[in-house]
Amino acid sequence: MGEHIETDLLVIGGGSGGLSVAAGASQMGADVVLLEGHKMGGDCLNYGCVPSKALLASARHAHAMTAGAPFGIAPHDPLIDYAGAKGHVKSVIAKIAPHDSVERFESLGVRVITDYGSFISRNTVDAGGTRISARRIVIATGSRPFVPPIPGLEGVTCHTNETIFDLQERPDHLIIIGGGPIGLEMAQAHVRLGSRVTVLEWAAALGKDDPELAAIVLESFRTEGVAIVEGAQAERVTGADGEITVHTKGGGTHTGSHLLMAVGRTPNIERLNLDKAGVAHDGRGISVDKRLRTSNRQVYAIGDTVAGGLQFTHVANYHAGIVIRQALFGLPARATAHHIPWATYTDPELAQVGLTEAQARQKHGIHLEVLRFEYGQNDRALAEGKTRGLIKVMVHRGRPVGASIVGAQAGELIQTWALAISSKLKVGAVANMVAPYPTLGEINKRAAGQYYVPRLFENDRVKRFVRFIQRW
Repeated sequence: MGEHIETDLLVIGGGSGGLSVAAGASQMGADVVLLEGHKMGGDCLNYGCVPSKALLASARHAHAMTAGAPFGIAPHDPLIDYAGAKGHVKSVIAKIAPHDSVERFESLGVRVITDYGSFISRNTVDAGGTRISARRIVIATGSRPFVPPIPGLEGVTCHTNETIFDLQERPDHLIIIGGGPIGLEMAQAHVRLGSRVTVLEWAAALGKDDPELAAIVLESFRTEGVAIVEGAQAERVTGADGEITVHTKGGGTHTGSHLLMAVGRTPNIERLNLDKAGVAHDGRGISVDKRLRTSNRQVYAIGDTVAGGLQFTHVANYHAGIVIRQALFGLPARATAHHIPWATYTDPELAQVGLTEAQARQKHGIHLEVLRFEYGQNDRALAEGKTRGLIKVMVHRGRPVGASIVGAQAGELIQTWALAISSKLKVGAVANMVAPYPTLGEINKRAAGQYYVPRLFENDRVKRFVRFIQRW
């Protein structure tokens, strides 16, 4: 018989959400055990957010060398070391890894077991022969790339985000199946690092975002040489490594040297033996209520394991806080999604929080106002040649209910609207903000100010009142 541990809180999964729960709970006095059978830091550190942004940074430096003419800098072709760019990726991961390491969490008082867990009862998990019984259990096992069963795929090397960052030789022509954020970020990174790139998307590329704003991103991609083929459903794959052909519905063919699959994610729940714990689940993930409790009230699920949930690192961290408030303090806390922002880190960036224009019009009808402001009217954007961009703010009865931004630093600018929506601020709070000049942040203030244009500057009653007051 192996060791039997009894603990306050068992966290299954050492990705962003699980680490946040474990660190927070342990530092507030709970007895915590953490299970991780693969890499600490999970997908975000090792295969997702961190490496993708590092590779995009390398690509941005390469692109800058070709785009200096408007600034009086002679453009020239960069000498690209693709393996060196991947070295930058590895170095960034290595710098962040100690923060997510077994050693750091053990220093925080967390008992870390480097093995996978499987339920053997409603409150007990087996991990490599060690049994852990806990008052509360948090499932935070994340997700992995979904690879659809396309005929012929087994005969070629099919990269995913879990393998593309290990590739040391630059693809001559990268075929990407999937036109969502992951696929498009990798498309732009590779075209700027010297590869030819074709993106195949069965529906509309960036289909979850505002179509007007997504079109600006896609136009920029095509200008840089990325071939984006929409309505292209992959039916089969032929050829061999170095010359891979993807056949699409309707007879289209696309041939490249390498293949990257980026069509979605699937939850990592197969190993857990959830039926033993009485935890309801299906192919989409684990079913939870608004408090993130599963059908077994001792067990919570967070992050990518939650069926139908938003699959972002910051959502997993947000979920961690919801669980900690309940498991440690017994306080009721509910997870909502209306204030959750997201961003796609292409150039230009694309960001969203709350309702899109189409969603807001459907919900609020004639009571909706859409505020618009172009990057080209911002002095900092003009100075830096970053005028390709637009912000739209959806306002209902004076309060923002959504914001969509495309342009430079959209992922930074969206945070103002995330705060406004989560704090239920009126649009005037942003309009009255004093922003330093000249900054891109003024775009938010100017967009909010559009709310008052028809009310103050285009209102005849206001003008008559002002003229009357001036007589006195």
